Amino acid sequence: MTRLAVFDCDGTLADGQANVCTAMALAFADAGLPTPDARQVRRIVGLSLPQAVAQLVPYSTPDLHEAVAEGYKQHFRAMRVDGRLREEPLFPGIGDALVALLDQGWRLGVATGKSDRGLRLLLDHHRIAHHFVTLQTADRHPSKPHPAMLHAAIAEVGGAPDKTVMIGDTGFDMAMARTAGARAIGVEWGYHPPHELTAAGADRLCADAALLPALLEMP
Repeated sequence: MTRLAVFDCDGTLADGQANVCTAMALAFADAGLPTPDARQVRRIVGLSLPQAVAQLVPYSTPDLHEAVAEGYKQHFRAMRVDGRLREEPLFPGIGDALVALLDQGWRLGVATGKSDRGLRLLLDHHRIAHHFVTLQTADRHPSKPHPAMLHAAIAEVGGAPDKTVMIGDTGFDMAMARTAGARAIGVEWGYHPPHELTAAGADRLCADAALLPALLEMP
């Protein structure tokens, strides 16, 4: 049976929070809203954009949420075009961990709140796109913690929930895994603290990417 390890992107594979915070602040300014607290912005990384904005300004309307989300996309694209994007580096040890998991027979996927284009650019930049056999993004699925991304990834590789592990840094990732019937591993180098990952359903926590290959082999 296929063993599938699905990774979140921002906060798990790569650190993209600086760009996210900058683009969100610009989108809020366009909408006449006060600059959001960067700590709160980091906490909603992983959600689809409209849902993320709704958590930052819950007192507002769905129309405003959509407008701010669209403004965020426009600013992020502009930052990319004019070279203002900061590099989104892979977290230490991630590259080696991916190779080790492939050597152990795991198939790899990504489930992320990023767009298809944003994910592809990041994977290509770091030359790791060839490691992944299934890529699921917010362009085609409801926001986490809805299990649609995991369901699609499992179906695409002919896998099964009980042979699938979701690896992420937020409670949204952990809750998605639990709903889909997959195992959940929370990484401690991302955006949500360990106690929140455990509360959301993490089976295990990982403090160092180098430990992931051994951790995934544990029952």
